[in-house]
Amino acid sequence: MTGHRDRIGLTALVPSILIIIVACSQSETRAAAELGEVRLDVSCGDAQSRFDHAVALLHHMTYDQARAEFAAIAADQPDCAMAHWGIAMTLFQPLWPTRPGAEDLRRGLEAVTKAQEIGAATPREEMFIATAAAFFDPARTEYWDRISAWAGATRALHDAYPGDTESSAFYALSILATAPPSGDMSHHAEAAGVLAGVLADSPTHPGAVHYMVHASDAAGREHESIDVVRRYDEIAPRNPHALHMPTHVYTRLGEWQNVVAGNIEAAQAALEHPAGDDQQWTWDEFPHAIEYLVYASLQIGDDAKAREAMTKLAQVSNLQPTFKTAFHLSSIPARYALERRDWAGAAALEPRAHQGLAWDRFPWPEAVTWFARGIGALRSGDEPAGREAEAKLIELKNASAQLGEDLFARQTEIMRLGVSAWIAHAEGKADEAVRLMQEAVRLEASTPKPPVTPAPILPAAEQLGDLLLELDRPADALDAYGASLEAAPRRFNSVAGAARAARALGDSALATRYYRQLIEIAVPGSSRRELAEAAGFVRTAAG
Repeated sequence: MTGHRDRIGLTALVPSILIIIVACSQSETRAAAELGEVRLDVSCGDAQSRFDHAVALLHHMTYDQARAEFAAIAADQPDCAMAHWGIAMTLFQPLWPTRPGAEDLRRGLEAVTKAQEIGAATPREEMFIATAAAFFDPARTEYWDRISAWAGATRALHDAYPGDTESSAFYALSILATAPPSGDMSHHAEAAGVLAGVLADSPTHPGAVHYMVHASDAAGREHESIDVVRRYDEIAPRNPHALHMPTHVYTRLGEWQNVVAGNIEAAQAALEHPAGDDQQWTWDEFPHAIEYLVYASLQIGDDAKAREAMTKLAQVSNLQPTFKTAFHLSSIPARYALERRDWAGAAALEPRAHQGLAWDRFPWPEAVTWFARGIGALRSGDEPAGREAEAKLIELKNASAQLGEDLFARQTEIMRLGVSAWIAHAEGKADEAVRLMQEAVRLEASTPKPPVTPAPILPAAEQLGDLLLELDRPADALDAYGASLEAAPRRFNSVAGAARAARALGDSALATRYYRQLIEIAVPGSSRRELAEAAGFVRTAAG
């Protein structure tokens, strides 16, 4: 494997055995070496190296730690307006689904106001401060209006200082943050072009490397800049997000062992970085890494490792109450049931099962549970429960739309179409079922995958293949599974489905090829019934 070292066991994730490393006790040289190289020249006395370290943390999206460092600089250097810019920049997360609440907006406005009161020492610093001020402008009430304003101010900064490394890095981030909720990849390509220029001069710049990984985490771009992707974790070997981010692209490539190894390390590192001003929360990077770990483990038939990771997550208390946490607490059990074809288990999942989360703010995470319930119920023959799930998905799609979250609404509609297709199938409406699932496939193909999730909860193309197999249309099913595998190489259930479709067509050679691939993907000793089926077929075909 490249980049990751599977040097720890899952038992190392238990919080009680953690030793929290205090960053301030490390030398500045060591800290810089562990985060990459940043230089944002500021008029802040002798705090330049500390400021650069805080900016590096900001680029790694280690927001709480970055905010603490910026605040310390502001306390030590009362005339440092840029320290307050830094504080404000940590209070919103352009690529994450978490939205700043009223208190974060208040604190951000307070920070930019303080920066403006102190006054920028240079025109360049004034423009940097203007970018944060654009987001926290109290006249703007909608999140996406704020993001658009910030992106516009960031573009103006870049236009004024086109050769400046930091203005270019933040400009690329703003391009990615304003990508439309459709399948248009032009923003990713544009951001990658800007970042390539930064990397030519600063190959270990954390923002340029990090954002290049995000630019590659898009359909058709997973092979772009793969060398940059593979070295991110080496630039910041103990930063949780740096350890995790390459696995976004490894997931798209079907490099499951790399995904497992990277997220074991990322999960452990996340526990070393408590979240919150008082370090009172387990950072939501921990469940984020766990979901990727669970998903990859299920793709190699390692259900035991997936179950163990879920158990470790359940043992951790005080999870940060964010959108990311809500999503992962919904999606992990949904994946565990659906990937194993445990329809009864999926049907029994409880929405809003975890207390302490503002579920009314998280309709898409809640929709994931209803999708799993609906699919599980319908595949178990419980049509009324499937209809209940369909109705809830419509309600939750509308709730996302009302919040201005068009991307989340599209994701929910894809799931609704899948459930509706299985309802039509249960009613004996074959043509309607296929039409609905094909619509889900088209919508999924034209909708970007949000960074919070490794993949669709169940790919629509794979569901279409399952449906077509049940309708005794193996040739069409084989095409559907092929489309699924084009988007998600080496995905366990799509490979198994393709093997069965080829077998039903009487194409022994093709079926053997897929069955052998399934065996190669899986870990030794996996108990998945598909593997016994594969071994039996290959043995018979060889005899």
